[in-house]
Amino acid sequence: MNMNRDQLMDMINQASFAMDDVLLYLDTHPCDQAALNYYHSVANARLNAMNAYQASYGPLLVDQVKSDNYWTWVTGKWPWEGGN
Repeated sequence: MNMNRDQLMDMINQASFAMDDVLLYLDTHPCDQAALNYYHSVANARLNAMNAYQASYGPLLVDQVKSDNYWTWVTGKWPWEGGN
C-alpha cells in the first residue's frame, strides 16, 4: 500500500466499522454465506491496512509491540505534543 498515515487510519477505521456492522448482522443470520464472505473481505482489508500502518508508523495496539529489548509502544510525540 502506498498511502500516508491519515489514509491508512481512514482505511482501518472504515474496515473496522464494516466489520462491526457485519458482525451484528451475522449474530442473527449466521448462515448467510454472502455476509460471511464480506466479513472475511473486510477483516483482511483491515489486517492489511494495520500491517502497512505498523510497518511505517509503529504499533496501533499495545499487544502488537514487536521489540524484545526496548519498549516501543510510544517512541514519538503524543498527539497533544504535536505528534500524530
